[in-house]
Amino acid sequence: MGGDLAFVALAGFCASLVDGALGMGFGPTSSSILLGVGLPPASVSTTVNLAKVATGIASSISHWRFRNIDHRLVLQLAVPGALGALLGVTVLSNVDAATLRPVLAVLLLVIGLRILLRYSRPIAVKAEEFTDLDHDPDKMPPFDDRGVEVVAAAGGLTNGMIGAWGPVVTPFLMHRELPPRFAVGSVNTAEVAVAMVSATSLIAALGSGGLDVGIVIAMLAGGVVAAPVAAWFVRKVPPRPMGVAVAALLLLTNARELSSWAELGAARWWVYALLVALVTAAALRPRVQRAQGGAVAATA
Repeated sequence: MGGDLAFVALAGFCASLVDGALGMGFGPTSSSILLGVGLPPASVSTTVNLAKVATGIASSISHWRFRNIDHRLVLQLAVPGALGALLGVTVLSNVDAATLRPVLAVLLLVIGLRILLRYSRPIAVKAEEFTDLDHDPDKMPPFDDRGVEVVAAAGGLTNGMIGAWGPVVTPFLMHRELPPRFAVGSVNTAEVAVAMVSATSLIAALGSGGLDVGIVIAMLAGGVVAAPVAAWFVRKVPPRPMGVAVAALLLLTNARELSSWAELGAARWWVYALLVALVTAAALRPRVQRAQGGAVAATA
């Protein structure tokens, strides 16, 4: 049991690091490992959402200290997200979520491809943004926030049903060209309210008898330790690699979901290899273009 708890703590650390740095991934990462330990699905869902509350608080404090948060955006996300989570848990008790998972996976794959295309190109910094911000790098730049509340409600709905909050909300904000540090910091902070509503609703519906307190504590410990590391990491990493990483996480996670649904068997590895090749090509695209440009200039 001690080895299992250490493994769970490591899972909490890795899941929180991914989630804190990319604004998504805690649920899929931690759920996969907890299911591997042998917990029943209902207990896994409740445990993960409880862990999200505690690690989310630690993550939001860390992001706040590193000035990765816009408070107005957090409210725009948290209120409709919490309402969506309540609806999602209600739907989950009446509708088979398995029928929704492949549809959501396809939508997230499309979003991942769009983000990958966007961040495969060099990102030019607009001079007028620095003028508007008075050279303050800790102030969130203006962006097109139309539809933020609708997407937050959809993210809360999917979190309540299948534990997916960040994969719905973070790509939307980044696609609107919000710098990753503000997208990730604000999404992680708003997730506290969404996870709290999801966890309390699940406990009310399913009861707490299936929870293993030791596993919950181990996951919390690992996640809390990772939170400040992730908040520092997202501040230091440039936007383009962050965008490519978010796209890679979306593509690989949802390809795995669709492969399992379609029962591809060994053929799924060809799908994974294709996605890895696409992500690698996107990551190297600016370097290849610079090399080609240098070669053309040298022959001119």
